[in-house]
Amino acid sequence: MKVRLTETVLRDANQSLIATRMPFSDFEGILETLDDAGYHSLECWGGATFDSCLRYLSEDPWERLRMIKAKVKKTPLQMLLRGQNILGYKHYPDDVVRKFVKHAAMNGMDIFRIFDALNDFRNIEVAIDETLKQGKHAQGCICYTTSPIHNLEKYAAMGKELEALGVQSICIKDMAGIMGPQEAYDLVKALKSSVSVPIVLHTHSTTGLGPMTYVKAVEAGCDVIDTAISSFGGGTSQPPTETMHYALQQLGYETGLDMTILQKINNFYRPLKDKYIQAGQLDPYVMGTETDALIYQVPGGMLSNLIAQLKAQNAMDKLPEVLTETPRVREDLGFPPLVTPMSQMVGVQAATNVLVGERYKNISKEVKAYFRGEYGRAPGKVDEELAKKVLGDETPITGRFADTLEPAFEKTKAEIGDMARNDEDVLSYIAFPQIAEKFFKEREERESKTVNYTIIKKED
Repeated sequence: MKVRLTETVLRDANQSLIATRMPFSDFEGILETLDDAGYHSLECWGGATFDSCLRYLSEDPWERLRMIKAKVKKTPLQMLLRGQNILGYKHYPDDVVRKFVKHAAMNGMDIFRIFDALNDFRNIEVAIDETLKQGKHAQGCICYTTSPIHNLEKYAAMGKELEALGVQSICIKDMAGIMGPQEAYDLVKALKSSVSVPIVLHTHSTTGLGPMTYVKAVEAGCDVIDTAISSFGGGTSQPPTETMHYALQQLGYETGLDMTILQKINNFYRPLKDKYIQAGQLDPYVMGTETDALIYQVPGGMLSNLIAQLKAQNAMDKLPEVLTETPRVREDLGFPPLVTPMSQMVGVQAATNVLVGERYKNISKEVKAYFRGEYGRAPGKVDEELAKKVLGDETPITGRFADTLEPAFEKTKAEIGDMARNDEDVLSYIAFPQIAEKFFKEREERESKTVNYTIIKKED
């Protein structure tokens, strides 16, 4: 019996524990070793990495992908793509989505894990189609959540819908670590009986359920699970790779992993963890077990960002109130799964409600766009009074929002001119205009300093 493991230390573990602040230089030295371990895939790109590279690390995310690919020759690289949102926080036109997928494939991406925050699959059709056109692996996601409107039958129907779109595997994405062992067993069984493609499970250790949930999912026939090397595992990250490998081996499963190599990887990351703790980037809070997450359903990346947001406003004492307010906001919005961008949207609105001291006195532009239908169908009924406050007499969009958007790639390319060196720069700019522009300027300054320094050295 076989089960494969995807390593998340290069993306989700980094995102969940240290808000995606790990520069390429910190992990460059371990890439070849990661490649030798026997993983199903290495999740290394997408999610918040793109934004963080440009915003905080002064790195070109495309260059990061190329440099990872140059060292990882055998193991497929994997990314997380937000469907019509790509890697940003709003919907982009179809031409931009297709261009992005094409360039990600050209730069070395192999597996595209594609999701929509509302499980509105109209918003992932184009990304799936383009992934398949590029000859790459399209993995469709079911964003898992619990609420009065979510049930097993609904999730099984989603699996069939994804398979009909042509995905080559289906990932159950439990971003808040709230899936229990029995729920995992039942859902994997239901999907295995309704679809023929491999089933992947992604969870977090936030609530302490992760390892038990994985074991039961594997017993039900789950093909791949996501784990993080132990020094960056646990807490709001994924269950530890070595622990799961050890447990599954005892239960008679083959993982294809080499424990000696896993030990080398962990020894590499251990001092890095200490460095991030000392720098204050790894808050001990995210390393604990938070069973309250079963109530407020805040995913790891959202929690680390929420903490950073409250710290910046000297309001960490308000965290319990914000976590209590979060599920109330979520209910008002029709129980969307808390995954990017819905997690940020709900979290920021909950924090605003608490910090302002009055619910919905200030409503974010994203929440307004959500009520207008710009993110897709709300999973459940939204609060009528809030909808009226946001929309007034305006009628929300019921079709696919991207159908209302004009093509933007060539137009943007012409507008920004020499600011962009290549099509990848144009895509970075479309996703994050101000941040990309700042990055381009910093890149020019860095390179001109390097050139000047080289000339001076030669003259010396």
